[in-house]
Amino acid sequence: MLPGRFCGVGRVVSGYSTSTGIENPINPSIKVHCTQLLINGNFVDSASGKTFPTYDPRTGDVIAHVAEGDAEDIDRAVCAARKAFDEGPWPKMTAYERSKVLFRFADLLDKHIEELATLETWDNGKPYEQSAKIELPMISRIIRYYAGWADKIHGLTIPADGPHLVQTIHEPIGVAGQIIPWNFPLLMFAWKVGPALACGCTIVLKSAEQTPLSALYAAKLLHEAGLPPGVLNVVSGFGPTAGAALASHMDVDKLAFTGSSETGKIVLELASKSNLKPVTLELGGKSPFIVCKDADVDKAVELAHFALFFNQGQCCSAGSRTYVHEDVHDEFIEKAKARALKRSVGDPFKAGVEQGPQIDSEQFEKILRYIRSGIESGATLITGGDRLGSKGFYIQPTVFTNVKEDMLIAQDEIFGPVQSILKFRDMDEVIRRANSTRYGLAAGVFTNDLDTANTLSRALKVGTVWINCYDVFDAAIPFGGYKMSGQGREKGVHCLSNYLQVKAIVASLKNPAWI
Repeated sequence: MLPGRFCGVGRVVSGYSTSTGIENPINPSIKVHCTQLLINGNFVDSASGKTFPTYDPRTGDVIAHVAEGDAEDIDRAVCAARKAFDEGPWPKMTAYERSKVLFRFADLLDKHIEELATLETWDNGKPYEQSAKIELPMISRIIRYYAGWADKIHGLTIPADGPHLVQTIHEPIGVAGQIIPWNFPLLMFAWKVGPALACGCTIVLKSAEQTPLSALYAAKLLHEAGLPPGVLNVVSGFGPTAGAALASHMDVDKLAFTGSSETGKIVLELASKSNLKPVTLELGGKSPFIVCKDADVDKAVELAHFALFFNQGQCCSAGSRTYVHEDVHDEFIEKAKARALKRSVGDPFKAGVEQGPQIDSEQFEKILRYIRSGIESGATLITGGDRLGSKGFYIQPTVFTNVKEDMLIAQDEIFGPVQSILKFRDMDEVIRRANSTRYGLAAGVFTNDLDTANTLSRALKVGTVWINCYDVFDAAIPFGGYKMSGQGREKGVHCLSNYLQVKAIVASLKNPAWI
């Protein structure tokens, strides 16, 4: 167990203290205990002593009060990470030893799926079956993927002109600042922490204020796996205070941010005004899902439904502009409406529920405003359009037709369960319209024609094109966007370069005859 007071989630049978902590109403054996900051291997209160509430989106009730980090806490965490990088064992450890820590962490994630999935659903509102059966296995897979890369990062020997031996080596970039969002808290934790640790970096991670609990528990497991103190520091707090302090800190060597495009601009500006630290940004999207005229409509409806409504529509890559060819448009609309009406919305801890509540009241009200905007701008609301129930942040699955590109619901990232269906006539038209957005994160193409698939996949200005599938996030597949959807890539081998410096070493040779 870590030094200092315990922080995280424990089962009664595990031997953790059960005299304190907030009991989960679905599974009373799982509790949230002390929720402090993790700095230099210790769970500690914030410097100010402040806390903030984190809410259960099913009810709006407070789950727990979490330590509220600010600039002083970020500075403490960065100092710990700097010392751990400059003086500690992690960067100097053999790559194989680092990989063993990550493999042990992945094993612990698998062992604690029930606690982690419960915590994620409780704090975020996503269906428990999604947390436990989809996301947690994906998270441990990502950690194992980067554990496997740790001892395979190497440079080159370069045949240069003249009597010189030239090598390149890859060194960890240093202290990495990482800011993760609330829609996939544990998954984004893994996307950020896995490659940074594999490269030998140390980390200060700021979790989203809406979902601070799972990062603390995951960090606890990482230390149980053998991570040295100071290598990973977790600060819970708000963007304008803790987030801004991290982005602008002079002793942070690299920054990675996932969130909205608007906030991404602020993060990039703060980083550039400090020490010109390199920044990777995984930002918003307004992704087209294109249903071609040869489509099997039933299958296309189901896939388009998943592409938009997965995770309550709170997904940066959501297929939120559904383009349907005029030949199948009317049939598609009727079946899309029927599928939305069948969607199971309710308590995310109940079996069979497809859609839980939105994350919080702010997001809930934002989505309802966009729905009203769609109606006022002339789109046709064919189902949904209102809150569901009187408690919690539930919204009816909503489908609009007759949507035009100049409407806000077709331009802005709604981040909610609102499907906008647009009719198109031919390929040139749909390419032009699909690309007529400031975003460029992802796209979906549903067709049985190879030429159509190839043409669209090349023509669409996005970072990922899914053909006859959607939201396939294998650990090895790079993810990122064009235009205002960000810069750099997460996952895959490409992500390692975010956390590495390339050094050239040039040595003079005394006997050039052997070159």
